[in-house]
Amino acid sequence: MARYRFHCTNGRECVFDAVGNDIRAPHRLMRRAEAVARDVMRSLGAGGDWAEWHVTVHDLRGRRVLVRPFLSVDPPAPGRDRPARTARRARDGDGLGQAA
Repeated sequence: MARYRFHCTNGRECVFDAVGNDIRAPHRLMRRAEAVARDVMRSLGAGGDWAEWHVTVHDLRGRRVLVRPFLSVDPPAPGRDRPARTARRARDGDGLGQAA
């Protein structure tokens, strides 16, 4: 089992995955990346413009192993509560972050 971090960005804003997830099989990375994209869309406003957003998946050495555009993911279902997730959001590289 390996731990991966699922970071999201549009090039200006970022949602950092500070904890990551243990993934047993590499083929499950895509499914988890899609779930993370839906969580971010839901938490930042499902009606937003997601054209430039993508999930980048990194191993614990910091190597990028997958990139998944948000637009290839079905939008979140309305009315569903967002699951708890530890993440940090930074705007325009200020590094201060905000809970997402």
